Amino acid sequence: MTEEKVKVLIIGSGPAGYTAAIYASRAGLEPVLYQGGEPGGQLTITNDVENYPGYPDGVMGPDMMIDFQKQAERFGADIRFGLATSVDFSSYPHKVIVDEKHEITAESVIIATGASAKWLGIPSEQRLNGKGVSACAVCDGFFFKGQDVMVIGGGDTAAEEASYLSKLCNKVYMLVRRDEMRASKIMQARVKNIENIEILWNTETDEVLGEDQVEAVRVFNNKSEEKRDIPVQGFFVAIGHKPNTDIFKDYLELDESGYIQTVPGTSKTNVEGVFASGDAQDNVYRQAVTAAGTGCMAALDAERFLAAKEMVVSQ
Repeated sequence: MTEEKVKVLIIGSGPAGYTAAIYASRAGLEPVLYQGGEPGGQLTITNDVENYPGYPDGVMGPDMMIDFQKQAERFGADIRFGLATSVDFSSYPHKVIVDEKHEITAESVIIATGASAKWLGIPSEQRLNGKGVSACAVCDGFFFKGQDVMVIGGGDTAAEEASYLSKLCNKVYMLVRRDEMRASKIMQARVKNIENIEILWNTETDEVLGEDQVEAVRVFNNKSEEKRDIPVQGFFVAIGHKPNTDIFKDYLELDESGYIQTVPGTSKTNVEGVFASGDAQDNVYRQAVTAAGTGCMAALDAERFLAAKEMVVSQ
């Protein structure tokens, strides 16, 4: 096991991690960033990003993450391939094991491990991901303006996505696999009262149809077992997200879904010197621009924490 000491360790990339690296580098903290299992995060599987400020003509998700990385490296951030496989926050300074073979002792840790969308797990869903299949209506809904789309799910997320899409799209089909929704009463009432939303009860996805683009969805009623093809151009999976926070559960306060709890208005966790940013702690907005904002917060919080530590030592 090799060993290393750093001032700021950033776990995870994406908008939150790279923004934290930019700010920490400019503050002279010499941050080390490990990109994780999916360098660049969810944006690397997003084709067109048109809602991030500063890109008037839009940008491909992977290209945007390359820009973020280059900017962080320009200021001296040490960006590496590697996955944090375990942590020990029981004492200070903190210890993080990377790839089960490299131990890092860090004076401060910024978590930017993100969250992963839950998928149905059917092959056509993955094959057409980015070609009409999406897990984010706010990100991709604009591309389906005036078209017919389908939303999968029966919780608040699905209801919110369907409501959002109804303002842009011609028709929104909402597939709910039971005879009732899990969404809150107010969200249920909202979608039921929107004219261009049609709820298909006891209905599940059999296959997403299309060669290079979504053309239709084959659905089946789990009561009658009847199948039918519904022509749509967009297929939105809204069955939730799973934050990538399992390795922190023994040390950090998480909510019932696994999102890291932070002190309101800050990136501070319940462990001194550990800060959380991006979708690992945000179960509400989950946007690139908000992730970048919390990455900035985490770097500033880490900088102030380290400065206070140095002041105590010097006294």
